[in-house]
Amino acid sequence: MTNSGTLHGVGVGPGDPELVTVRAARLIGSAPVLAYFAKRGRRGHARTIVDAYVRPGTEELPLHYPLTTEMSFADPLYVREVGGFYAEAAEALAAHLSAGRDVVLIAEGDPLFYGSFMHLYVRLKDRFSVRITPGVTGFSGCASAAGLPMTWGDDVLAVLPGTLAEDDLTARLQGTDAAVIMKLGSNFPKVRRAIDRAGLAHRAIYIERGSMEGEVVLPLPEKTDDASPYFSLILIGGEGRRP
Repeated sequence: MTNSGTLHGVGVGPGDPELVTVRAARLIGSAPVLAYFAKRGRRGHARTIVDAYVRPGTEELPLHYPLTTEMSFADPLYVREVGGFYAEAAEALAAHLSAGRDVVLIAEGDPLFYGSFMHLYVRLKDRFSVRITPGVTGFSGCASAAGLPMTWGDDVLAVLPGTLAEDDLTARLQGTDAAVIMKLGSNFPKVRRAIDRAGLAHRAIYIERGSMEGEVVLPLPEKTDDASPYFSLILIGGEGRRP
């Protein structure tokens, strides 16, 4: 690793460029190579967030997802397409690192919280120096947008992916005090049913594009359609010990 570059996994927060940390802004502004995930044909949300911090002339390395639909990790299509993509992306970064160039890989929210960065991290951490800069998580930004206290006293918080089976979601919701439900998209109708079955619809808040332009915050019962973009989640605040 002596003559190799360092891989920086840098969280850039939930969407508002002013929620980028001072350290993240410094690393992005001095990056020899800036890498980011994106849908093919798009710049990617993380790259859009950091526009103001990127130095002119920075070499950019977009990593284009082969799939953009949330699905189970056990799905054969996921294993074949996305697994191969992460392996190829890791080698693209390794080529720069082996040549002695530092790479800043930016990630929406926090790099170690449901982030694609982790898939490259586990492939590269034993070969190169890696440093991680945490970021404001998406659900933290959404809770702030909603003005929703999430946990009180001894409340237990569950973070649930909407890709879980409906019965599993329902059981987990019934067994916790507060919840964050992510990865909605096409899973939204199933998630809504699970929340209804758990008897929590009256406490659920739907947030779309939290901390971004076009932000939507409303009680889940007031969400009358089933359309749910990628940048959306549902929060259920705890009702435990309060002052």
